[in-house]
Amino acid sequence: MTMKPKARKFRIRKTGGASTTGPAEAGAAQAADMARSDTPGPSPRSEVAAAGQVAMKHPGPAATEDGFGTTPFPGSAAHDRLEAESAGRESAQQAEDAGAAQAPPPASPPSGGTPTAEQELAAIRAEGLTGRQLRMARRIAQKHGLAPSSDFDAVRLLRHRGIDPFARGGKLELVVDTGTQPSAAPAGTQSQSTGQALAPMSRQTTPAVPQPVGVPQPLGADERAAEIMKVQRDIARRRRKRLILLATRLSFFVLLPTLLVAFYFYRVATPMYATHTEFIIQKAESGASSGGGGLGGLLGGSGFATVQESITVQAFLESREAMLRLEDELGFREHFSQEAIDPLNRIGPDATDEDVYDTYLRHLRIGYDPTEGLIRMEVIAADPEVSQSYSQALIGFAEERVDRMSQRLRADQMSGARENFEDAEARALEAQQRVLNLQEQRGVLSTEAEVSTVFGQIQNFELQLQEERLRLAELLSVPQPNASRVEVAERNIARLEALITDLRSSLTNTGTGEISLARIQSELIIAQADLETRQMILAQALQQMESARIEANRQTLYLSVGVFPIAPDAPAYPRAFENTLLAFLVFSGIYLLISMTVSILREQVSS
Repeated sequence: MTMKPKARKFRIRKTGGASTTGPAEAGAAQAADMARSDTPGPSPRSEVAAAGQVAMKHPGPAATEDGFGTTPFPGSAAHDRLEAESAGRESAQQAEDAGAAQAPPPASPPSGGTPTAEQELAAIRAEGLTGRQLRMARRIAQKHGLAPSSDFDAVRLLRHRGIDPFARGGKLELVVDTGTQPSAAPAGTQSQSTGQALAPMSRQTTPAVPQPVGVPQPLGADERAAEIMKVQRDIARRRRKRLILLATRLSFFVLLPTLLVAFYFYRVATPMYATHTEFIIQKAESGASSGGGGLGGLLGGSGFATVQESITVQAFLESREAMLRLEDELGFREHFSQEAIDPLNRIGPDATDEDVYDTYLRHLRIGYDPTEGLIRMEVIAADPEVSQSYSQALIGFAEERVDRMSQRLRADQMSGARENFEDAEARALEAQQRVLNLQEQRGVLSTEAEVSTVFGQIQNFELQLQEERLRLAELLSVPQPNASRVEVAERNIARLEALITDLRSSLTNTGTGEISLARIQSELIIAQADLETRQMILAQALQQMESARIEANRQTLYLSVGVFPIAPDAPAYPRAFENTLLAFLVFSGIYLLISMTVSILREQVSS
């Protein structure tokens, strides 16, 4: 923030380089000046022009301005010599003034003397100055304590004071108004141009020149040095005042809040203990997934395979549900409502769930690292054992949530296998019931047994038929067979053939209200084949259900703890030095922004 100094401004125009001559040459220059002041000559303007021409003919080497002009440094031998010479000239001048006072005054001023005020005003009007230049001259005259009667008079008075009101920058020029013709300067010296300031420590005097009444006299060397010292003291005083105000503002807006923050963290804040835990969520590698290739096989064992699950677990631990479960099981609100906890971390007795949730988020720090797949959790509490118990409880909550995330997949797998098994079992029971109904309806337990029995009977009867035919052939082989025995044999043969024919027809032909054994056998074979198929399907469904049960019993997702929670033995918070330094930087930045804003607004308003 900058403030404009409220002090008088002394502007000095540098019209020529500083002389680099020695003390002797400086003394010669002073003597030449005194000689010029004693010798009558033209007006100051002609003197200024002549001095400018001499300065152009004899330019001096450029040097750094030391504040004393061409005057020797006070205390040096050259300065002492100049002091002695100036003292002698002053005594001679006083004697001449005394003699002139005794002589009678002249009757009229010489024609070639100093011009009058009316002549000077006429010359100024003839210069053709603009209204802006005249107004500027009046303002400068009023600033220097002059009382001009008009704008032209202000120009005249300023020129008598050695001030050029139209110079660029408004620099102060103190001109020796002697009204005499300068004498030739000694060789090796540099003429002083118009507007060059007199040496502050020189004691040379100028001849008495009649000045208009009411015109202030030019400042002497001592007066000018006193004014400069006064301005410097005023500037130093204002600078000290600004520094004191700046230190006061910094103390009030930066140091005092920083001290309050440091007092809180060092004296008031309750020590907090932090328990660190790291865990990872992994996915079980089944046979199908491990044998398959592609992108799934590449990402199966990395942390990218469980990114969504890890982010879900992190969001759950930071949710209100986890906070409410921790409150119900371990009394989170009660722990942070103790009187030993500082007011900023304490939960009030009438605090809402939102206030408790804000405190829960401030004392739980959890983050997920996608590159490693780790979830890092830090639980903060006022007691190390409580911090450890909170961390263990939150890990248990996370494991339950991971199990729930894979529970639906396991339930879908089991439900499908169970439905297939139940359907196969029902169809097998239907096939079994159909075989049983056929056996009950047809009265045949086994068609193979019935068929083998019938074929056995037919075979037995055919043997008997063969025997009867042999007996008949034996009876007919004699010349005179016994007719009764032949008749009996023929009847037995006819009966056996009819019986065998009935048995054979019973296998294939259907009678009145009867079903052939072949049909019964076909129905039973079809029913038994269907039963066997259903039993095979039932066995496969049972195997699938067992496989699904085994797969479901295996955890598809599970939480693996890498760093178990251990109770700390030293408090981790508050970090007093870091927090105090951060508060100092924050307050300093706020003060800097406000100061810059106020300074910019003040500059805009003033402009």
